[in-house]
Amino acid sequence: MQFIQKKLVAAVSGAVLLMAGQLVLADSTNDIVEALISKGILTEEEGKLLTKGHKGEVESERKKREKDWTSHIKLNGYVQNRVTTMMGGDDGAVLWPDPSVGDDDSGGGGQNFRIRRARIIFSGNVGDHLGFYIQPDFASSAGSVSGLPSNAGVSPSNNVAQLRDAYGDIFIDKEKVHRIRVGQSKVPFGYENLQSSSNRLALDRVDALNSAVRDERDTGAFYYYTPKNVQEMFKEIADQGFKHTGNYGMFAFGAYMGQGANQNDLNDNYHVVSRFTYPWKTESNQIFEAGIQAYKGKFVRSSGTYFREGGNAFNATLANTLISGGNASPVGGVGASSNLGTPGSVARPYIDPEYRKNGSSTNGEFDDERLAVSFRMYPQPWGLEAEWNWGTSPGLDVNAVNDKGLRTGAIKNGSLHGGYIQSSYFAKDVKIFDTNVGTLIPFIKWQYYDGYNKAEINAPKNNVNDWEIGTEWQIAPEVELAMVYHKMKRTNMTTGGEFNALNGSYKTFDAEALRVQLQYNFF
Repeated sequence: MQFIQKKLVAAVSGAVLLMAGQLVLADSTNDIVEALISKGILTEEEGKLLTKGHKGEVESERKKREKDWTSHIKLNGYVQNRVTTMMGGDDGAVLWPDPSVGDDDSGGGGQNFRIRRARIIFSGNVGDHLGFYIQPDFASSAGSVSGLPSNAGVSPSNNVAQLRDAYGDIFIDKEKVHRIRVGQSKVPFGYENLQSSSNRLALDRVDALNSAVRDERDTGAFYYYTPKNVQEMFKEIADQGFKHTGNYGMFAFGAYMGQGANQNDLNDNYHVVSRFTYPWKTESNQIFEAGIQAYKGKFVRSSGTYFREGGNAFNATLANTLISGGNASPVGGVGASSNLGTPGSVARPYIDPEYRKNGSSTNGEFDDERLAVSFRMYPQPWGLEAEWNWGTSPGLDVNAVNDKGLRTGAIKNGSLHGGYIQSSYFAKDVKIFDTNVGTLIPFIKWQYYDGYNKAEINAPKNNVNDWEIGTEWQIAPEVELAMVYHKMKRTNMTTGGEFNALNGSYKTFDAEALRVQLQYNFF
């Protein structure tokens, strides 16, 4: 009876092992067999008989699954929710990267609660020589408000899906030292530009460098060289939670369209960019990183209507017509107002003849080139981060007179410079009454910009002199809360809205705001 029972158990065990052969690895199979042998249910000879040929089948299945790239897709993402309270300052305040910052008449909408970003990322590897990365955003804005010019800067449609990244990394070698990235991706210019928005202390990137590339991204091809030792250093920085950029190479070189993310190419011309960055560690284990980058190309900019500063000479009838949706917008300096081009009127800047594209007075091609330097001392616990850039860009000269003698303003090339400096403190595993409340990262940041925003209609002059003081509280890896006091002295980049109509577009304002962001990450 015992003999029959023993053989029955052996038979059942063998059947289970055969069925599991497609589901488990050889290690698990060996563990089961060894457990049965140790309990005396199977002899060593019977165990060898059961696993005979099975290891080869499992190994074959393992290799097959490794080649199946669908088993290596990673899904992650994040959502940022914001709310802003204006604490005082001039009317007409609006922070163009974040419409939740502003008052009711600013042209930005003063939206209070807002989903700033909602990203889902699909990434993975197909074999040893191809990686892919696709990232849509479900909190973008689109459209224009009825009754305002299309360049008003006010968008009624929020939470619109829009592509951010879609590219492939072609690895030339298995060590991933050399790779070529093709598709829509971030342009390797600047340190903060390359940081993910989920991985940055300040709520928005600085104007001085973010104005270099619209949405930080463009369509092109980039070569990245990252030696193994630099790969390891990048990984160490990221593993310690120091908010790194990710691996954009120690050296990068590439060509891209030049008009920005999700835009059509408007000229037969490439932008070229190159970047070099190097991280190093001192004997005290303090990590530093320094970089230099530059790009050059031709940017196409068209003009649009805007309100000139009016004062007491303001043409209220014309402004009210535009606000209510009337068709009173002049084109190219010829239009509905007898005082067009004078204070208090609506104007459309012309393109300086030197830069006109195909003879158009409202469409031009301009030099677009910059050089930037970057430095970071990673917070251990004190940190320092700084960048500065210089360059040439298309820009609006509001005092220029057109060929009809009207002071409509003109778009021409202008110089720019600006950057930021930020100091932070990294306090990990903070305890209050013996309770670990997570990680706190207080910071202070100053940014300055004297230049132009080429991607905005008319490429207006943009002056920025801002201070930010805030703290990021990492409650858990999946939940982060940031609170920032933002003192702004900057240009209102919108062109529409009642305030702009009554006071003129592109006014400089002073304002203060308390900004709060709740971010949750899913991995």
